[in-house]
Amino acid sequence: MQGLVIKNTGSWYTVLTDEGKTIESKIKGNFRLKGIRSTNPLAVGDRVEIICNNEGTAFISEIKDRRNYIVRKSPNLSKQSHILAANVDQVFLIVTINHPRTSTTFIDRFLASAEAYRIPVTLIFNKNDLLSDEEKRLQKLTVGLYEHIGYPCFVVSAECQEGIEALKDELKGKVTLFSGNSGVGKSTLLNILLPDVCLRTAEISDAHNTGMHTTTFSEMLPFPDGGWLIDTPGIKGFGTFNIEPEELSGYFKDIFGFSHDCKFHNCTHTHEPGCAVMKAVNEHLIAASRYASYLSMLEDKDESKYREAF
Repeated sequence: MQGLVIKNTGSWYTVLTDEGKTIESKIKGNFRLKGIRSTNPLAVGDRVEIICNNEGTAFISEIKDRRNYIVRKSPNLSKQSHILAANVDQVFLIVTINHPRTSTTFIDRFLASAEAYRIPVTLIFNKNDLLSDEEKRLQKLTVGLYEHIGYPCFVVSAECQEGIEALKDELKGKVTLFSGNSGVGKSTLLNILLPDVCLRTAEISDAHNTGMHTTTFSEMLPFPDGGWLIDTPGIKGFGTFNIEPEELSGYFKDIFGFSHDCKFHNCTHTHEPGCAVMKAVNEHLIAASRYASYLSMLEDKDESKYREAF
């Protein structure tokens, strides 16, 4: 029997079968021994084969080939990955200029990882209603930066339901992963888009202006106009996984565009003479924040920096 993994609670997976039934399932014992270097060898969005048992549950015996997936470095196990979701059409990355502040480093790391797996990303700038005039100017500049690179951006307020209708048009008939730092209002936004679901939300920590986790597991939620919305736990850092240094510039659209004019074909864009990328940074044709993110990913040592301010 085949089905779709629609919820992952760690040890159990909820599988929606092709016949329309939901069955709580576990991975067969030897499944983890197939060389999958991941903290979660299965993810929401995976197509699987299951074997039902007499207790009304099932064993997952096979995972079908993935069309794509988005992965980050496991925060606790640096040599393993954590798969956020599989077989997605797009990602909505929820970000905030403040309350809490999402760093451009975090955004750029997420975008590069999505580029590596050929998954389109749309940036959703939430909490517009809470911003001061100065913060709104910063938001406008940030939106302009990412739109110029080629990433669609929406400015919304989940609390005031501002800009929500435009998002609905983008979601119809697609499998969309919602992700972002803890506290950016992802659950509030999903509650508006899916009024019958009622996801738990939490207040921001005033002491540190950081978010607190409310979603504790990943889940696929059916969208009324067709498609699925994937809710994932909020993440504080985004360590990229399995991206080789020589490949990295290819996952920064703006940097890649100038790299063709570098003197050396294997230019790392850090010190080489005749580097067109460094020239473009000096001439403000590539944003300094983007170049800094690129350099930080080349180092990729200290995950604590992923939450730094703009």
